[in-house]
Amino acid sequence: MAPVAGRPFLCHLLDALKKEGYSHVVLATGYLHEKVEDYFGNEYNGLKIDYAVEHEPLGTGGAIVNGLQHCESDKVTVLNGDTLFLIDHQSLISVCNEKETPLTIALRHVEDSGRYGSVETDEDGRITAFVEKNDKGEAGYINGGIYRLDRHLLDSFPLGQQFSFEKEVLQKEYRVRPFYGVRFQSYFIDIGIPEDYEKANYEF
Repeated sequence: MAPVAGRPFLCHLLDALKKEGYSHVVLATGYLHEKVEDYFGNEYNGLKIDYAVEHEPLGTGGAIVNGLQHCESDKVTVLNGDTLFLIDHQSLISVCNEKETPLTIALRHVEDSGRYGSVETDEDGRITAFVEKNDKGEAGYINGGIYRLDRHLLDSFPLGQQFSFEKEVLQKEYRVRPFYGVRFQSYFIDIGIPEDYEKANYEF
């Protein structure tokens, strides 16, 4: 709900999803969830909106499982709420379908991957390593915070369990399951730190 160019950042993210052809969005919310619900209601710019409210923090993984309760499809797109990455979603979906993979990640090249940690792939795009955050300042591909996900990947995690999607799924399961990364060079901004929040206001 942080204002960017006079509107909540989430408005910009939802507008982008509408342009990509989505019709239904589930927002994972928690503390002060009423503020989000009062602003957006059950519909925004032609998008149907449902809310998966966490009454206790569930972590990134638990939030996804909670959100899936409002989804009918076996495959869904999952996004971070504080990141805008203007990818071609159909490309991500196509790779997910063609590779018959339970998880595809949108990757973005940056000059300093240390803040995020980097993702390494083989020539076919299969993920071979997740490199931890560091202060080396090296260029590389990072996890852009957009996933095409087969919901059955999370069947072993019960509803209400708190867990980290990054640690318990990404960093463990890629060794035994074929996860793929798709590289994009489109606009990317993460407002998670003050400098980039100000940058977003300036650029927008």
